[in-house]
Amino acid sequence: MPSKQQTYPFWLGGVGASMAAACTHPLDLTKVRLQTIKTPPGQPRPGMFSVIRATVSQSGFRSLYTGLSASILRQMTYSLTRLGAYEKIKETLSRDGKPSTTKLLLGAMVAGGLGGVAGNPADILLVRMTSDSIKPPEQRYNYSNALSGLVNLVKDEGLKGLARGLGPNTTRAVLMNASQVGSYDLVKSTLLANRLPLVNYQFRDNLWCHTVSSCLAGTIATTVCAPADVLRSRLMAASSSESALAVLQRSLREEGPKFLFKGWTPAFIRLGPNTVLMFVFFEQLKKGWRTLFPAS
Repeated sequence: MPSKQQTYPFWLGGVGASMAAACTHPLDLTKVRLQTIKTPPGQPRPGMFSVIRATVSQSGFRSLYTGLSASILRQMTYSLTRLGAYEKIKETLSRDGKPSTTKLLLGAMVAGGLGGVAGNPADILLVRMTSDSIKPPEQRYNYSNALSGLVNLVKDEGLKGLARGLGPNTTRAVLMNASQVGSYDLVKSTLLANRLPLVNYQFRDNLWCHTVSSCLAGTIATTVCAPADVLRSRLMAASSSESALAVLQRSLREEGPKFLFKGWTPAFIRLGPNTVLMFVFFEQLKKGWRTLFPAS
């Protein structure tokens, strides 16, 4: 991500993130279902592959893409805002020279918070649509797509329903942007500025560098965001008005602290490739945009 003046539109990051989400949506669905399944004490938790197998056997392969419209809506609100705002913040900070790592991380956190607020309604729809089939029929929302789900959400719960889980979701978004976008920037700049020891290899600003940087960023982001991600999913999937603190206390009491990292493996398997694809698509889209529409 170069520090010189932007020559691409604000929304380009949302397009790249949407392309990545379309590829990794089945893993996102599996992650949400693992996070929202309540396992009685003493009983083994279902694994990632057992959830995938059960989903396909019950409803067919296409059911792995349940909620895809909500996923795209989420990327075109949440990711569009956080990536676009971060690029704008970084551009502003770079006018007086190279910004410090601390300033970039703070900028990423601010941009993440803005993205979390912007994408909260779509996040609610995504969690509900992907976890609907594992609920009893009388508790299902039965949203046919993201737009009808948005209408029903406002109709049934009012405008305040759009803010369900906003606190944990914004917290997660702040952590995600700092640990994913911020760490990607830091890792990439470090690789470009230093030769690898022993092998004496120098990275260039190309696909290989983008892939390595985004793999490391995805690992960091998965670990940092896991607790907030689990709490957010449970709040958004709930039909009651339990507070985040009440959900946290009840889950800790019934399942122990391990519940905070439920779904880590599918979250990593999903977020790792998603991070790689998002940054690779984003970098290529920026390069293509600059080629087609060079700065005057």
